[in-house]
Amino acid sequence: MKQLHTFDEVFDSQKIFRAVLDAMANPGRRHSVAPAAEKLYGCNPGMLALAMTLLDNSVRFCCLGDSALEEQIHLLTHSAVVDAAQADFLFAADAARIPEAIAAAKCGTLENPHLSATVIAADGGEEKPAVLSGPGVKGRMEIPLSRTASEAIRLRDGRHDEYPEGIDLLFLAPDGTFFCIPRMVKREEA
Repeated sequence: MKQLHTFDEVFDSQKIFRAVLDAMANPGRRHSVAPAAEKLYGCNPGMLALAMTLLDNSVRFCCLGDSALEEQIHLLTHSAVVDAAQADFLFAADAARIPEAIAAAKCGTLENPHLSATVIAADGGEEKPAVLSGPGVKGRMEIPLSRTASEAIRLRDGRHDEYPEGIDLLFLAPDGTFFCIPRMVKREEA
């Protein structure tokens, strides 16, 4: 029998999950899914590795403008494909779809903030210094952010979701590195 993927659904998923937790607890800290993504085939193995780690048949997702990735995620995770406004996870493999993802993402409710969405977005391009502040950041921290990530954070903050409501952001670069910007972390120009 020919094996299509060599991604280990236990060990590789555990490594990625720990990296995502660390990235959420330490906004701006970069991690990599590249070693696990190399074990997957398809149009976007980095996003697929994240999906195989974060999704199962109890959550819903939407891939904006990428039907091939959507089909792969559904086949490998058995997660339900829904409209963006109902998704627990929104995948924007094309940076041009990030504004649509952020506009449609659900923010949870005051009683149930865990019903919010996480936007997993493609990142890349020229980086400029930016300053992060908020939970998980000691005081203020300067990091390089792409124009894509800066604009996504600006759009998310422009929604003015009331805490504990909000949207968490995960940015994935073409080389497999990623970082997270949780809902309460703010960006300023450096």
